[in-house]
Amino acid sequence: MRNHPTPWSRLRGLEPMSLCDWPGRVCAVLFLGGCDLRCPTCHNFHLAWNSEDDPCLSRDHALGFLDQRAPWLDGLVVTGGEPALSADLPEWLAELRGRLDLPVKLDTNGMHPDVVERILDIQAADLVAVDVKGPWSKYPTLTGNKITAREAKATLGRIFKLAERHPERFLFRTTLVPLLTPEDLLETRSLPPSGFPLQTQPFRQPPRPFQGHHRKEKSC
Repeated sequence: MRNHPTPWSRLRGLEPMSLCDWPGRVCAVLFLGGCDLRCPTCHNFHLAWNSEDDPCLSRDHALGFLDQRAPWLDGLVVTGGEPALSADLPEWLAELRGRLDLPVKLDTNGMHPDVVERILDIQAADLVAVDVKGPWSKYPTLTGNKITAREAKATLGRIFKLAERHPERFLFRTTLVPLLTPEDLLETRSLPPSGFPLQTQPFRQPPRPFQGHHRKEKSC
């Protein structure tokens, strides 16, 4: 894995309040730029692939805002892009969690199990939401030919083993993109370990051309 810069240098967006990024909680959301996949249906494609075109939010600004907002929040969500591109993400999340005294949710594509394992080891996140794109055979198409079926199966297999060890800290979800057939969805539901129902979220056509915002497209 190519080691991307520290998360602070990748911070491109901060949403003050979200009611649907962590259902049941009022959260702030931090957006980290960059992604190793090229999913053709990505809603955050500018943030994922061209975030260097946009200014970085400063550490002082983000922490100052979060310090003031924390008493009125129930959690902090870190999403992207792909946050786990940064090898030091576990320590970064632990710093935020300790400073703000808030539970943390991480959104990830599951392609970086070593980083996720260290996050769990140091208890830097309370929930890890993992995208399961579809059946293994369609991973090349669904990720812009960045991951083979064999790589997807092996890598997410490691994530599934972590979930079996920490069942209270994982959820798995699939976006109902047009490339997935009912048969694909049925097969995808069988992939996570027993006891982990696959959550689904509706697909919305990505905006074209990109309008320059940093906010994630919502499904709620």
